[in-house]
Amino acid sequence: MMSRKRPDTALQVHVRRMYLDCRYGQLHLRSAFSGNGGFDELTSLVCLHPFPRSSRVFTGLMGEMGRDRTIYAPDLPGYGQSDPPPRPPTIGDYAAAMADVLGHLRLRQVDLLGRGEGSLVAAELAIQFPELIRRIVMVGVPLPDDLERRAFNESPRPMAPRLDGSHLLVEWERSRADCGADANVNRLAAAFADKAAAGQMGWWGSSAAVNYPVAERLGRIQHPVLLLRPEDGDWGNGPKVQQLLPRGQLVELAGQGPDLLDISPSVVADEARRFLS
Repeated sequence: MMSRKRPDTALQVHVRRMYLDCRYGQLHLRSAFSGNGGFDELTSLVCLHPFPRSSRVFTGLMGEMGRDRTIYAPDLPGYGQSDPPPRPPTIGDYAAAMADVLGHLRLRQVDLLGRGEGSLVAAELAIQFPELIRRIVMVGVPLPDDLERRAFNESPRPMAPRLDGSHLLVEWERSRADCGADANVNRLAAAFADKAAAGQMGWWGSSAAVNYPVAERLGRIQHPVLLLRPEDGDWGNGPKVQQLLPRGQLVELAGQGPDLLDISPSVVADEARRFLS
């Protein structure tokens, strides 16, 4: 298949924010479309963030990919500026909430891009609502083993806030580790702010992800899947995840670390555009 050429970089990308209803209340959503008014012929792309981050992780990517298609990046329930569920949800619950959003947007079919745990929400959305999804891009996929699952369930993270603030330094150092050694203070502060905003429920999404039966569920996806493999904490999972996907293809992103969406969004955009087009 011939790859589609990159869109005109002179095109202005318009980024907007809105709120939509889902089964858990109000859901905050970022959208991006090109200067042609969003009247493109390409399938819209929905981007799903990792936990405990928010849709702001896709700011750079939306600027890249919004030149030739409409992009939607929701804050998953309980994160960013979206209302939380009333109780700890499952990955299936997050997927169902995303189906609510697609219905409000009147989108008959979309492509998905998930980062980290967001890839699991994308997977479940494709399994539960296969007719809504065309293609999927996964950027790093968590594949916890029993030992990791047990350790998390015994000590969930991020920590719940404490009155004396003793949790703050612990979570700041965790954010530094998650962002990578080269992360600047602005990126680190944004990651920490997302985590802090989730408050007492910050661990809910990570708990849903670590207890999700990844190996069993990925095998049910019948859609074409592009697995992008940066050099991050999920790097070792790449070949295993590819084997689980019936129609998966793996692309190595050599030299790209955990902060690739911040510093190299064009790398992800180029690979995603080739696959989705």
